[in-house]
Amino acid sequence: MTHAASLTDWAAYLSLGTSISAAVSIPVHLFVDAERSDFNPRPMLLRALESGRLDPLLNVACNAKADTRAAVAWACSLPRDAAISLAALLMLLSPNPEATR
Repeated sequence: MTHAASLTDWAAYLSLGTSISAAVSIPVHLFVDAERSDFNPRPMLLRALESGRLDPLLNVACNAKADTRAAVAWACSLPRDAAISLAALLMLLSPNPEATR
């Protein structure tokens, strides 16, 4: 018969995994010579922008901005168009006093 893992078992496994990964990373931190500039992401992003790899993503973002502006303009004109259509419908449905004489 197997028993289900309890909350303390899960905590023990999490602690074990954390301690193993910490023990493995100790030699990496001791023997790798890292400079402060190695942790600066700006040069990497600048190279990616200059290489053109992010152009499709930037195009999608610009197109989404233009599409959003067009959708907002359409939504702003919608009440005006609805009011014009309603006025025309009411004019068609209203009885013409000259036609009833």
